[in-house]
Amino acid sequence: MRTGIADLPLHGGTAPRWLFERMVKLGGAIIEVIAEDYGTEEVLKRLSSPYWFQAFACSIGFDWHSSGTTTVTCGALKEALQKRDIGLRVAGGKGITSRATQREILEIGAEFGFSTAKIEELRYASKMCAKVDNNCVQDGHDLYHHVIVISEHGAWSVIQQGMHPEKRYARRYHWYNPERFVVEPHTGIVGERIDRVLDLTARESIEVQKASIDIVCDDYKKLPGYVAHLAHQTTLDDFIAGKRENIEMMQMPLNIDWELMKAIYEFHPESYEELVGFQGVGKNTLRALALISEIIYGTSASWKDPVKYSFAVGGKDGVPYPVDRKAMDESIAFLRSAIDGAELDRREKLSALKRLKIQG
Repeated sequence: MRTGIADLPLHGGTAPRWLFERMVKLGGAIIEVIAEDYGTEEVLKRLSSPYWFQAFACSIGFDWHSSGTTTVTCGALKEALQKRDIGLRVAGGKGITSRATQREILEIGAEFGFSTAKIEELRYASKMCAKVDNNCVQDGHDLYHHVIVISEHGAWSVIQQGMHPEKRYARRYHWYNPERFVVEPHTGIVGERIDRVLDLTARESIEVQKASIDIVCDDYKKLPGYVAHLAHQTTLDDFIAGKRENIEMMQMPLNIDWELMKAIYEFHPESYEELVGFQGVGKNTLRALALISEIIYGTSASWKDPVKYSFAVGGKDGVPYPVDRKAMDESIAFLRSAIDGAELDRREKLSALKRLKIQG
């Protein structure tokens, strides 16, 4: 299962304080029951599922399909876990708050008694998740929200969101302890498809990853010539035997930092992950290398949006209906059992269960 991506329409305004405080109370109670009955690792796995996260957000009161579902629910979760001693903490948040993630990971590491190496591992994971979703999955969304949920055992889950400036839609990305950061690291992907998404994390792009490493480790002085040639091409037949579809995809970035290319060459990365993680490497660098690799080696990257399922998007007060109803039903059933066991009064339980019933 790949980690999830969910598309959410942008709506203005903020959650009223009375609602947010209620979300903190309800969310904290639900998470505590799950942690006690199934362990903190199960909580992280559930948070990495877009279906479960959506049902969770609705159950605690945020029952409309919008970009605020992510930011407000994560904010409530962060505050709730800070108040409860159940071995889970959240670092990061929306906008400026997301910039405090690295410092907050240090604080969480000290609280849980992690070694210096473990803390640096978590800080690296946070950075790489952001780099991959912002630069390797080029879907037109720029990240503005990032949180990492950490257990006292050192496991983690990341929930982050990017905004498409033209379509005014947000896309949510979920992670859970991937084996590799640059080869299909996500779990269960949900959202509306977009045409021509450059997915450099797809397995189909592995040869491009290898070629990109070969290119940056070769004589970097050759690169301007390749770029100039490609930037002024009329057809791919000028460079590659045979005809290919979607020639318009082959658009070389206008601005390439050649000093950065020199620095990468001197660094000599041994893996694509090292290349992606190198300071200063962004969308343009990775895209340029992917296109140059096609000229030199004939390798093709994946241009398919990694989304696997779709939400039928309603209005602000509507409810999302994913194609995979079975997965959502299972998430709702799981949450019902957690709500039943939570320390909430009868009215709160009935209200939360009612929202889940509407969601289902």
